[in-house]
Amino acid sequence: MQATPGASLSYKLPRSVLVIIHTDDLQVLLLRRVSQMEGQDYWQPVTGSQDSDSESWQETAIREVFEETGVDARQPGCVLRDWDLENTYPIYPAWRHRYAPDVCMNTEHVFSLQVPSYTKIVLSPREHTAHAWHDWQEAAQRCYSISNSEAILWLPRFIAS
Repeated sequence: MQATPGASLSYKLPRSVLVIIHTDDLQVLLLRRVSQMEGQDYWQPVTGSQDSDSESWQETAIREVFEETGVDARQPGCVLRDWDLENTYPIYPAWRHRYAPDVCMNTEHVFSLQVPSYTKIVLSPREHTAHAWHDWQEAAQRCYSISNSEAILWLPRFIAS
């Protein structure tokens, strides 16, 4: 979180990553958030905000993947791909209090991380309560967020190149 000049509160930066973790046969990892929205289970790929202005998109992706799943994206057998794609979307009202008062939009940079099929997942219990692997098309249908679903649908095109 970033401190606002003259304020004692720290706010999240409105810049985040979306990392779609998948196997070579396009099984996609989804995580169920601890907090639910509108009474629904909230399934998503790895997401998270930059910690500072100096943290690169790649550094953020590697850190968030490790924090949320215990997977080190730099290990042999892992392939982190920067899609060079960004989504800009409104921050859900339920989460807007985490950001500076005038912030209502977030920019999300998209990555995919191919992992071996035997990769062990260790969840951060303060963020997620469960994980599941799904075929990419089913994973896209299960996501609460439209930007997450759309990115998963693009997955076969981005890993083919």
